[in-house]
Amino acid sequence: MPHRQAVPATVTVFAGPTSWIESDAVAQCHQVAALDGMLHVAGMPDLHPGKGAPIGAAMASTVLYPFLVGSDIGCGIAVFPISLKRAVPEKLAARFPDLDTPLDPDRDADDPAWAVLHGDIPGGHTEGLGTVGRGNHFVELAKVGTVFDDAHAGRLGLAAGDLVLVVHSGSRGFGERILRAHTEVHGAGPAADPAAYLAAHDDAVRWGSLNRRLLAARVAHALGAQPTEPVVDQCHNLVEVRDGVYLHRKGAAPGDGRDVLVAGTRGTPSYLVAAHAGADANHSVAHGAGRKMSRADALRRGKAKHTVEELRRTPVGSLVVCGDRQLLFEEAPTAYKRIEQVIGDLVEHGLATPVATTVPLVTYKTPEAGPAQQKDHRRRGFSR
Repeated sequence: MPHRQAVPATVTVFAGPTSWIESDAVAQCHQVAALDGMLHVAGMPDLHPGKGAPIGAAMASTVLYPFLVGSDIGCGIAVFPISLKRAVPEKLAARFPDLDTPLDPDRDADDPAWAVLHGDIPGGHTEGLGTVGRGNHFVELAKVGTVFDDAHAGRLGLAAGDLVLVVHSGSRGFGERILRAHTEVHGAGPAADPAAYLAAHDDAVRWGSLNRRLLAARVAHALGAQPTEPVVDQCHNLVEVRDGVYLHRKGAAPGDGRDVLVAGTRGTPSYLVAAHAGADANHSVAHGAGRKMSRADALRRGKAKHTVEELRRTPVGSLVVCGDRQLLFEEAPTAYKRIEQVIGDLVEHGLATPVATTVPLVTYKTPEAGPAQQKDHRRRGFSR
């Protein structure tokens, strides 16, 4: 059995005095720091409370705790260049495919999106392939806006005005199955067999990356373009074994020399950054703007201030494809922190340098469907 550290684990939150950091999120960081074997907890500027553990945190420990990563193992954000003759949001929004309907390896064997699959499907998990999921997951057609570092952007093949697909999705039900297999026996306790957990975990991480490629390919073909390889693909829900220590990331992206897309909201730019975080930040950076309202609060406040139609057109002029009215309110831009503040905190603390922004044109959440179709999707398990 692991023994409690003689010296308490340290906690550092990389946020400025004017940043929106809830006390509950900081309290969760300290609760995690009290776990056996914990060494250091680094809170990112998008830190907010989660179910049992903070979101927007990187947690280093000599003990592996599956619950710190949660069920969406392998969730991440990828950026794919895309070439289109004209980018008219109103026309392109109508051409997005139904990304709630999964690709079936047998039924849809002729779908051209399968060309991105090389080798076997990780873990043999065929359920939910090519689906985006719910919550804060999305597929977005965006254009490169401000370029802060021409040379770095050029190395990625990007320039101002270029179009990209930004895909934020995870392992769907695969990661949930892996976590449930642990919690049904051990609850929130440590992994009894870290190697076995990590083997399943690694399959889910690979599955999530494959799914982002499938999603991008499905959209590219629907818009009349050819799929491309991602220029960025970083997972922000995973365990990394680093120097013999388990580094748990929950809503925190690898920051050790990687390029990371820090997602804004559907109504603000996102930021592509060059990450260079050190050991004090557990080699991690923020993964997005981070919620400042619970879903219930966002729904209640949003309905008092906005109509559904107002939320379908964003402050930057982009369109939102979302047939789930409740989700429109829950994921409204006002439910999130200011992305400019998050990026400013990363820069101020020396964790990352901005390379360019991406500005939304069309953000896809879930297809424009009637209530009966939505109910059918949820019944079939594709509503995560």
